Amino acid sequence: MQGHEEIIVGLDIGTTKICAVVGEISGGKINIIGIGTYPSIGLRKGVVVNIESTVESIKKAVEEAELMAGCEISSVYAGIAGGHITGFNSRGIIAIKGEEITQTDVDRVIDAARAVAIPMDREVIHVLPQEFIVDEQTNIQNPVGMAGVRLEAKIHIVTGAVTSAHNIVKCANQSGLDVCDIVLESLASGEAVLTEEEKELGTVLLDLGGGTTDLAIFSGKNIKHTFVLALGGNNLTNDIAIGLRAPLAEMEKIKIRYGTCFSQNISGEETIEVPCMSGRKSRKLPRQILGEILEPRMEEMFTLISREIYRAGMENLITSGVVLTGGSSLLDGVTDIAESVFSLPVRLGRPKGIGGLVDVVNNPMYATGVGLVIYGAKNSDKKKFRIRDKNIFNRIISRMKRWFKDVI
Repeated sequence: MQGHEEIIVGLDIGTTKICAVVGEISGGKINIIGIGTYPSIGLRKGVVVNIESTVESIKKAVEEAELMAGCEISSVYAGIAGGHITGFNSRGIIAIKGEEITQTDVDRVIDAARAVAIPMDREVIHVLPQEFIVDEQTNIQNPVGMAGVRLEAKIHIVTGAVTSAHNIVKCANQSGLDVCDIVLESLASGEAVLTEEEKELGTVLLDLGGGTTDLAIFSGKNIKHTFVLALGGNNLTNDIAIGLRAPLAEMEKIKIRYGTCFSQNISGEETIEVPCMSGRKSRKLPRQILGEILEPRMEEMFTLISREIYRAGMENLITSGVVLTGGSSLLDGVTDIAESVFSLPVRLGRPKGIGGLVDVVNNPMYATGVGLVIYGAKNSDKKKFRIRDKNIFNRIISRMKRWFKDVI
């Protein structure tokens, strides 16, 4: 690419598909110039279970994106999800040394807030500042330059299993890609589908993927709570396959084409042809039966998410409602079920605020991929993710090397 354009690639490593989205930053605007997708067979519930299959899928998706964008992809921002992801809030307080607050003070107070005991098998993925407090003055977004004696920070820390993060990096590396950063998928999706007003007023973002349902609560333009439920679209497909005693692959197609979560909206005369196991003759069944299987499972998933919101004490922060995104949100009747469970306005979230191939990516299933590009554009100059050293010996050696470098 010529001139001052910068290429940023988002790699959504999902349970059902691998998606590579290529974005070009020109004049402060993000244009989507390429997209590649390929079925994912090496992941289960957002976690890599087969390195070789995942590497092959990444290569195919990246090749397709390279052909469409007309450029070579060497580095990516990778998404991470899975039941191992946990998020919690923390706070730190420091005394201000000088007359006014500097960036060094801000860094110190964030370090104080993140000084919490984290098990050796877990890695900090994100440290997200929520607000700063200067001498009892709350809701400050950027305290640099303000006068004060005491600085306090409230932050949200997202952690994940070291092995899961390491496997994602390993898969990308074996595909010939460098990983610029690992990003929580619900955080990336929020960048793509939420408006500034929704982030300010308070919104629940639900990313309904194939293996997981990712929850992120935004309020005051910051993320307040994150949670990953290890249930997704694959569970819906599995329920249909068990209920109708039919092959899983065929049930996925039937779910996408005829699936509905509201059986009462379907005429009793509508029928679907269901293939049988072991090559037996297919049979015709009323379409309503899909709704009778999918509706209770969808209600269960949303009820579990609702309980998590109440458990975290966030129910009063979500005044602007719920935004659904991800491939499973396209299922007929999902928004109606969500409205009945949450008793809040619900809308479908599609990527916005981008140029280029807008029509191609105007689909909730591409929200994470586009969001990773937007996140990369905003944070390209910040400190990158690094896999935690495997043992204390490695950490001591690296610390000694740095010490000798400083001395010499």
